[in-house]
Amino acid sequence: MKNNEPKDMLGRVKLTPVQEAKSTLLQALSTIRPSSHSCSLAESAGRILAQDILSPEDLPPNSRSTMDGFAIRAEDSFGATNSMPAYLEIDGKVKMGVMPQGNVGKSKCFHIATGGIIPDGSDAVMMFEHTIPIDERMIEVVKSVGSGANVIQCGEDIQKGSPALSRGHLLRPQDLGLLAGIGIAEVEVFVKPRVGILSTGDEIVHWEDSPPSGKIRDINGIMLTAACKKLGAEVTDYGIVTDNEDLFLTTVRRAAAGNDVVLFSGGSSVGMRDLGEKVIEKLGNPGIIVHGVALKPGKPVLIGLCHKTAVFGLPGHPVSAMVCFEIFVHSTIKHFAGLRLPEPEFQPTVRAKLDRNLNSAAGRLDLIRVQLQKQKNGLPTATPVQGRSGAISTLARAQGYFFISETSQGLNKNTEVEVHLLT
Repeated sequence: MKNNEPKDMLGRVKLTPVQEAKSTLLQALSTIRPSSHSCSLAESAGRILAQDILSPEDLPPNSRSTMDGFAIRAEDSFGATNSMPAYLEIDGKVKMGVMPQGNVGKSKCFHIATGGIIPDGSDAVMMFEHTIPIDERMIEVVKSVGSGANVIQCGEDIQKGSPALSRGHLLRPQDLGLLAGIGIAEVEVFVKPRVGILSTGDEIVHWEDSPPSGKIRDINGIMLTAACKKLGAEVTDYGIVTDNEDLFLTTVRRAAAGNDVVLFSGGSSVGMRDLGEKVIEKLGNPGIIVHGVALKPGKPVLIGLCHKTAVFGLPGHPVSAMVCFEIFVHSTIKHFAGLRLPEPEFQPTVRAKLDRNLNSAAGRLDLIRVQLQKQKNGLPTATPVQGRSGAISTLARAQGYFFISETSQGLNKNTEVEVHLLT
């Protein structure tokens, strides 16, 4: 622990406000540029682009019909009605997948199907529904259309040389469709973030084991692994490490050397937190950047940067660990995945009304887990999940959470809150 860290009136290290802690973290991460590699388009879903993509061609490459009907000159339909139709001669047919042959002349038309290329001379498509066949060579047109009606023009979707997708864009199925349409077979994407996870404490056993008296199963390891994989990270499990400084340091150092992010959790005792501090400081450069935050649950989090690896000492309580993951680790993994930061990280939210009064201590950010109940009229109600802050079942029962700000001493019943949905 650094001797110049600010203290409160009792001599304790002052807790960092959550937003200040997050800003400090993102500022530190901004100096690290994630690596990238080439990836086939078929394998790129869910990855993040590492470079801007300009369209190498127009899409569509030719003007095409968006309806089944007849390719016409729009001016030949002007004034056409049911009582005074225009008469057009069928002079050809557009075959799918083939460039049209011939030219649409005055008072002439071509059969055309949806997706057919617009033949020369025509500038609109008259839908079948607005025509009446007279014989195999003649139709009546009973409605007028303007130039460009029922036609998608060459380059209307995207023009050659214009931006298709930008660096930092998360590739979705529709994005792959766009890139396929303009002939992009490979893309440069950021390398998947690598996360090393270890649990600490002499009292922890593997979650598959039956714990003897005095021991508990490791909840955090499997929970954090799943959370990281959900964000697209590749995870390495370094197992459970005892409260031995040399062993702990060796394991964390090995994890830091092979990963972008290292998470260790457990050890609710002061001694174990001190050990976490020592290890992060020994790895150094710059070492600990945040030591404890004004957050409930999640106060004792440690955040460090060891060369180009972010290291997090998460609380041992599973709920606190997940809260800190959502607020700090989530953004860090997104950074190493190549997402532009800082920027809004969109998460599904819903407005709801609190169904009871809630007290809160000023000076800290409180995260409140809630269940939601639909109402026939108006907003759903948000009911706080009862239970101790460290009980994992409270998080499993919750459908979402909201925050009570540091400046508030509580909220009244029927206050509108923004609930972040847990997915």
